[in-house]
Amino acid sequence: MENFKSPKAIIALLALIAITAVVIISILRDRIVNQQPWQVAVVGQGKVAYQPDIADVTLGVQIDKVAKAENALNQLNDKVNKIIAAVKAAGIPPEDIQTQNYSLYPQYDSPDNVMSLSGYNANQQLLIKVRGIDKEPERVSKVVAEATKAGVNQVVGVSFDVSNLEELKQQARIKAIGDAQIKASSLAAAARVRLGKVIGWWENIIQAPGIGNAYYGDKGGMGGGLGTGATSSLPTGSQEVILEINLNYQVR
Repeated sequence: MENFKSPKAIIALLALIAITAVVIISILRDRIVNQQPWQVAVVGQGKVAYQPDIADVTLGVQIDKVAKAENALNQLNDKVNKIIAAVKAAGIPPEDIQTQNYSLYPQYDSPDNVMSLSGYNANQQLLIKVRGIDKEPERVSKVVAEATKAGVNQVVGVSFDVSNLEELKQQARIKAIGDAQIKASSLAAAARVRLGKVIGWWENIIQAPGIGNAYYGDKGGMGGGLGTGATSSLPTGSQEVILEINLNYQVR
């Protein structure tokens, strides 16, 4: 008991109390100063209409059941060279023609449940970029027709693109931000709160060239006879870039 009442013990106790008080005050201060503000997220949507001016056309040649692999490749190369020449004559520059797929594989049949080699199959697909279709929409059908006459027996697919895509996306972003701001103001007024600054955002592309906008021929890319010059009209119509912006606001 005497030790507890000694000056040293009292000083030590007071020091411990002071340290504890400092720690508690520091914790409370940190919580007050660094308190996470309330936040609210608002989603706005922007739409920008456009007319596609580019078509990506994928055409193919299928060679079936040729006795020798070398002969299958020779037949394939001969047809593809004629197709490329025809496509160039239709106004497509060489840099807009590229090989998409090239394959050679054996074909086996199983008469009487006995597997036997029946020949070799060869395939090559070309991706052809047709520009200026906003001014000349018939260019796609013309290219497909000329390529078919030259030996194409597969129309794998057609997709549409636009040359100023990034500009259209930026326009859609600005519209989406404006839409989100209008929604945020209405919601804040209804909830009787004040919105602070925007502390973050993210975007989500709902629709744009390259996202679910492909057109595929009736044969779905499978080999088969396409009558000479067989084409179909491929209207592009007016399409849209649709983009969402999520704005995160502080709530005061």
